[in-house]
Amino acid sequence: MKTINISREEIEGRVARHRDLKCLQEQNDGFPQDALDVAFARELLPVIGLDDKGHTALTDAGDTPINGAGGMTMTMVKCPPGQGPGLHSHRMTYETFTILEGRFEFTWGDHGEESLTLDKFDVVSFPPGFCRAFRNVGDEEGIMQVLITGGTHDMNDIDFRPEVAESLREKSPELLTTLEQRGMTFTAGQE
Repeated sequence: MKTINISREEIEGRVARHRDLKCLQEQNDGFPQDALDVAFARELLPVIGLDDKGHTALTDAGDTPINGAGGMTMTMVKCPPGQGPGLHSHRMTYETFTILEGRFEFTWGDHGEESLTLDKFDVVSFPPGFCRAFRNVGDEEGIMQVLITGGTHDMNDIDFRPEVAESLREKSPELLTTLEQRGMTFTAGQE
């Protein structure tokens, strides 16, 4: 196999330094934190996007330090104790979590009836089509790496439980409207 040569400059263009990552919640200024906490991890730090033309559920092309890694996206997630997004399903994508710091409880099922707790360096991968949620059950800030693969990585891939919509409606009807306009739905587990 013939290999290619990559310059240091090209490799530097494929490096994501933690200190330079930009938190996506900064784009959601103006929405109450307690409402954002219903739908998202407290901090979402995109690392790898799809490619120069693609966009994911969270970012547009160019919003990530690295773009193009064979159809995979990667985000660093930070949650304070007790925080994590509500039950949701991904229609077409796999979501794989690696715990980097702390302890996280993962629940799944249409009503979160199943659960497991993972510790540092544990990994879980959820296939598309069923409800899941996570929350930090440790005493310190928890950090995970989230890989999304397969399917289409856009807002149309995410379907929350109806209860999440009700919670958002109470906390910030404007955020609920914004998420629906971006393509998120709130019908997971419904026939």
